Amino acid sequence: MSRIGKKPVPVTSGLKVAVQDHLIKVEGPKGKLQMTVHPSMTVKYDDARKELVVTRPDDQRQNKALHGLTRSLLANMLQGVAQGYQKTLEIQGVGYKAELKGKSLVLSVGYANTISVPVPAALQVKVEANKVHVAGADKQLVGQFASDVRRVRKPEPYKGKGIRYEGEVVKIKPGKAFAGAGAK
Repeated sequence: MSRIGKKPVPVTSGLKVAVQDHLIKVEGPKGKLQMTVHPSMTVKYDDARKELVVTRPDDQRQNKALHGLTRSLLANMLQGVAQGYQKTLEIQGVGYKAELKGKSLVLSVGYANTISVPVPAALQVKVEANKVHVAGADKQLVGQFASDVRRVRKPEPYKGKGIRYEGEVVKIKPGKAFAGAGAK
């Protein structure tokens, strides 16, 4: 039995959960989310205990994997609509900056042109000094948008310039001058 899959997902107060066949809808203070679960998985909402229970039909390898996955995705949905998810990106480099223009994030990160990244409607993006804050109810969407922004200019290993996650450590390599000094 899947250790994660057999744990029930607790539903906190203030959240509305609707289970219709394989479509699960969740609504809370941070937004609304819905997910279609795999046809072999069964999700039931126990209103008395305020929890979602995921069951699988048998012990086949795929069903074991889907059991834990489905439970984790449901737990992420419930946490997203209750508290939300947030990622912060840092922009490091002389003259590097970001600003919001309408529904897009405009990045000036050392290229000849500015790069415009469209912001999905379900996300809230704030820019302050050299930081970009991405927040939303959908964990996958928050992470994907943050990854797309970081991909515009990854931190380079010699000076550390670029866009990185907050708290990300970039290992700085020694340059030519230092590497050549040891050869003499």
